[in-house]
Amino acid sequence: MVKSNLRIFLFVGFSVFTISILVYIYQVFYTANIQVDKEPAVIRIPHGATIENVSDTLQKYDILSELVPFRFVSKALKYNENVKPGLYVLQPDMTNLEAVRYLRSGAQTPIKITFNNARTIEDVAERITPRLEMTADQFYDAATDPALLKELGLDSLTVKALFLPNTYEVYWTISPKQLMRRLKKEYDRFWNKDRKVKAEAIGLTPFQVSTLASIVESETIKPDEMPKVAGLYVNRLNRNWALQSDPTVVYAAVQVGMVKEFTDVKRVLNKHLEVDSPYNTYKYSGLPPGPIRIPSTTAINAVLNAEKHKYMYMVADADFSGYHHFSKTLTEHNRYARIYQNALNKKRVYK
Repeated sequence: MVKSNLRIFLFVGFSVFTISILVYIYQVFYTANIQVDKEPAVIRIPHGATIENVSDTLQKYDILSELVPFRFVSKALKYNENVKPGLYVLQPDMTNLEAVRYLRSGAQTPIKITFNNARTIEDVAERITPRLEMTADQFYDAATDPALLKELGLDSLTVKALFLPNTYEVYWTISPKQLMRRLKKEYDRFWNKDRKVKAEAIGLTPFQVSTLASIVESETIKPDEMPKVAGLYVNRLNRNWALQSDPTVVYAAVQVGMVKEFTDVKRVLNKHLEVDSPYNTYKYSGLPPGPIRIPSTTAINAVLNAEKHKYMYMVADADFSGYHHFSKTLTEHNRYARIYQNALNKKRVYK
């Protein structure tokens, strides 16, 4: 009788223990443990991260309710041996099983990067890399790497045309070289047959269009005026006249070290006009060797749809609206130039 009772006791005890273990394991795997009763959370796992790094991040930002169950499931699913870098969005009330499977899959969430009003490659790097794993210096090194540029069919002069201001969807872990290749793919997609036909119609290559667009955008802040300005420069190119664009002179002054920054020159003077540089369109006719800034798609399309007219000269309007007055003859241009200069002098007097 005693032995029988002992067997029953042991059986019941073992059953209770087994059930307790099973319940615990079930809870470890299937109980909500991530962002419990909270909003979705973003976690960034860099290259080379370990399970300790991931756990520390989850704890630091109070994403994880209990550490031990998460680490148990991670080990059971061998996630600790296969941590994959990336940006992941953890949903509210995820179980350990859901979270570990998601992180282990490497199915990171893409992000959007965008840039506009950039003048240099350094500007582009500084604007897009804060949202990426790479640094600005790493991207700049890739964007100026001769071997990579050769692979992409570019060089140090043409690379600026590659950066079309837009919004791009990429992964946080994208490498600098991968990003450059992605930008080249988007550039090739932008230059479709229709745009190439329009470029050919005005006698320019896609790269030359970007170069002229950079000048147009530097000359006017008014998008609706850009096609007219583009038409003026196309007229000058067709007659083999010097473009005589002040922004190119300022760019040349920066290139030769006369001034440090583009914004340092408030007014183009004779000393600037004398700078010996292929970017000085007062000294050299035709387009400069490359873009003087990163042109926007608005400016590029303005060049492709350059207004057909007979204007050869322009000067800022005397009302300081940001628009320009266009002239067909030098005599007319000089007259409006004097009007603008007088208005400018008066403005300085009363300022």
